Amino acid sequence: MGILECRTREVSPKRRKLCKISMTMENDSSSTVLGSKGLIRKHEFVRIIMQCLLSLGLPKSASCLELESGISYKSREFEAIESEILNAKWDECIKSVNGVKGLTDETRSSALFLVIKQYLLECLSHGDDSTALAFLRKRVSALKMGTENVHNLAFSLLCTKEKGTNETNENVYELRKKVLVELENLLPSPVTLPERRLEHLVETAVASQIDACLYHNFTGVVSIYEDHHCGRDQLPTETVQILTAHKNEVWFVQFSNNGEYLASSSSDCSAIIWKVVDGGKFTMKHALQSHQKPVSFVAWSPDDTMLLTCGNVEVVNLWDVETGICKCTFGDQGFIVSSCAWFPDSKRLVCGSYDPEKGICMWDCEGNELKVWRGARMPKVLDLAVTSDGDYLISVFSEKDIRILNVVTNAEHVISEEHSITSLSVSADGNFFIVNLNSQEIHLWDVAGKWKKPLKYTGHRQNKYVIRSCFGGFNSAFIASGSENSEVYIWNRQKSEPIAILSGHSMTVNSVSWNPRNPHLLASASDDQTVRIWGPTKSKAGFSEKRRF
Repeated sequence: MGILECRTREVSPKRRKLCKISMTMENDSSSTVLGSKGLIRKHEFVRIIMQCLLSLGLPKSASCLELESGISYKSREFEAIESEILNAKWDECIKSVNGVKGLTDETRSSALFLVIKQYLLECLSHGDDSTALAFLRKRVSALKMGTENVHNLAFSLLCTKEKGTNETNENVYELRKKVLVELENLLPSPVTLPERRLEHLVETAVASQIDACLYHNFTGVVSIYEDHHCGRDQLPTETVQILTAHKNEVWFVQFSNNGEYLASSSSDCSAIIWKVVDGGKFTMKHALQSHQKPVSFVAWSPDDTMLLTCGNVEVVNLWDVETGICKCTFGDQGFIVSSCAWFPDSKRLVCGSYDPEKGICMWDCEGNELKVWRGARMPKVLDLAVTSDGDYLISVFSEKDIRILNVVTNAEHVISEEHSITSLSVSADGNFFIVNLNSQEIHLWDVAGKWKKPLKYTGHRQNKYVIRSCFGGFNSAFIASGSENSEVYIWNRQKSEPIAILSGHSMTVNSVSWNPRNPHLLASASDDQTVRIWGPTKSKAGFSEKRRF
């Protein structure tokens, strides 16, 4: 019986010969291994290839492979169970299930339940109620199926009896095949094969190669024709545009969540919204100029319709991105804002203050104060962020401490660093955050607080100024940071040393931002009064000649 010949009532001599050959190959592992390292058993490999052909809708090819290789797709245990179910040999089938070695009690009980249920349903469909009842009374308890399974079985039979049955031979056969499918999904290997096993193995191998690739930075499908390896040209390492509209040091830069805009802020008391146009070029959309003092920080609302700007020792302004109009002002001249962040609903925002008496305030977009965290447990706040799910409020205070507050449960834990922290950034998935330290290190922590020690990244220069870093690239696999030596540094998250150092700025690089939708686009802000846009080589990204605005 080949793979296609499911209706055969008895196992053919050819099938018995196949099973015998397959069993011999399984037992003779020394002569049936594949691969240069001898790690793959031939009969297992051929079986999962047959399974893959079947899942691809190629049953004839699978059957030909089975006959030509002499290896049975189905194990001898499952072959016996299949034949017995299709031929209604229920007593033999129960014995076969009980004879399968290595099953847990739970799995064996569930398999027996499927077989016996089908047998009893067929009894009822033929009006043989007395046989079904006698089996339930005398045989089921001896099979150790478990009380719950027995109750479920009795309930199923009662429901079937109430509805009535009128099964044709064709319907009975289809129901038996359905039982076989359920058993195939239930029984473990090597009795049956895990679903789509070959695809899983290949996908695992590809994922492992991607994880090991230092420069992997694209979202497309990876070819399996060869081992995967990306070159450094996947990273945004070349200056493709220089934005020169600011008239003084540029302190902060951040892409919008949809990647369509970039906001920059400067000590020239302004912030600028840039539009990313076709070809990855940037044009000025709005110059925001209501602040009287340097603008140190900006924050996009999650829906990208609003932008917050923070001035030094000044109020926080809320801007409409489309019109460039200031919609609301938060705080007063005494509210010394350090940073601000949005909750994911784009309706609530929080601002932290250098003033210990002000703490952290939560407002709605109309300026109504919703909640305040202040007091002895909340000294001056240096930086803060909200995770993408809105569950955690993370703040840096007292220079060296990180407070992670669960806004839902009010549970909190504090992480203490040995050196002063200058900035904080949270990953897009909300599971991790990084802090820049004036000890010339960046530390990566998990939000859940399971890590006792952080992952550390070194190589950049930071001692006197506030330097900001960010997550970015494909699957947030990279970290980028500015530096006091006028360069931009990029790390693979799994490596402590930088994998790329970008030169081009002439003074301290204060802030960087990686485009969340385009992994090949990075922006950096510098004291040299410019914002640089970085991309891969022109041949990779299709960027044209540099332009200045």
